[in-house]
Parts: sequence; C-alpha cells; structure tokens
Amino acid sequence: MPPIPTFRSLFVTGTDTGVGKTVAATALAHRLRREGLRVAGMKPVASGCERTPDGLRNEDALALQAASAPRPDYADVNPYALEIPTAPQLAARAAGVRIDPEVLLAAHGRLAAQADVVVVEGAGGWLAPMDDGLDQGDFARALGAPVVLVVGLRLGCLSHARLSARAIVDDGFALLGWIGNTVDPAFAERDAYVELLKDALPVPCLGVLPFAPGADPARMAQSLALP
Repeated sequence: MPPIPTFRSLFVTGTDTGVGKTVAATALAHRLRREGLRVAGMKPVASGCERTPDGLRNEDALALQAASAPRPDYADVNPYALEIPTAPQLAARAAGVRIDPEVLLAAHGRLAAQADVVVVEGAGGWLAPMDDGLDQGDFARALGAPVVLVVGLRLGCLSHARLSARAIVDDGFALLGWIGNTVDPAFAERDAYVELLKDALPVPCLGVLPFAPGADPARMAQSLALP
C-alpha cells in the first residue's frame, strides 16, 4: 500500500482569478496518483457553467473529475453549478440559491470515502467569498485542509503572492507551499520573479508550470513535487 499523506484534503487557492488554479489542481491530482494514491477532485462552487443534456457543467469541474481516480459523480465534484460567469455571490443570487456548507461537506464526505486525498479547488483568490457570509476559508477550516497557493507569474505577482500568503497564515491555516504558473509566455523576467518569490514566501515552491494550454495534466504533474 502507498503511504497515506498526513493530509486527507488539500485546498488549492490562487492569488487571483485566472492564475491557473485548475491547471495546478489537476496536476497535483496526477502527481498524487503517481504515488499510487486514490485522488478525487472537487470544485465546491463553480460559476460560468454551460447547459448540457446532463445539466449545468463547468469546465474546471469537469477537468477535476477527469483527473480523479476512481472517477466520482459530477454532483459530488461540483455541488453548486451556477450559470452566470461572475463572482459566486452574484451567480448564486441570480440563480436564487444560497450555498449551504452542509451540502458541501456531505459531497466532500462522499468523495473522501472513495479517495485517499481530495484536492479542492477554490473560486478566485483566497478572500473571494463563496456566498454572502461564507468565505472559502470557512469551508477549508471545516475540512481541516491545509492550503496550496497558485501564483500566476506576471507583473504584480510579488505583491499578490505575499498578500495572499500573509492572509492565509493570519487566518490560521497551514500553507504547505506555492506553485508558480506561467500565465504570460511573454513575461521575460519569469525566472527572476520565481527566485524573488522563493525568497519572499515563507513556504517552499512545489514547482513551476510551463505555459502549455491544453496540456495533459499528467505531463504537467512532472513539474511538481509533493507538499
């Protein structure tokens, strides 16, 4: 049997929206699977879902489902699928729903029952609420999950990364590490910024992902170390 990590869930957050949390989360899932672990992905609340014959579906949640082994039900991967592509608070209001933490915990419990690790991807940055009065940290705390921070490597990322790391630690969470994601292939100072981030952030770099839209997450996993 493979060694079971000390964490049963990981909460993946980012310095902002559009920094590649899904790319990092799916790569992390495949990296854990390479160790022989059973892994489930989860996107508790997703806005910007498309109507399909099977119901509302979100691209990020589908990627997390595909990265899971064994493959979980979509309803557990993404308990709240919201159609409008905006902040979850606004998307939930437009849909006339409230995000119930108990529904999220129940879905997570079903995922955890069939996996050694659940990789949970948040929405937007760390302080972007899931719903009125419900922060992402509230759910991560209920899970007892440590956090991995995804940093989009571009101009301005130093401040965003330091502020996010400080907020996560100040909120009382274990920040296990950070992942750099190359979101701007024209950013000539990427490597220099990575070195600055290694000096500035209080936790190790778990890897730097290349700019590779549509790349196989299993291949991207080769760029990562386990937290």
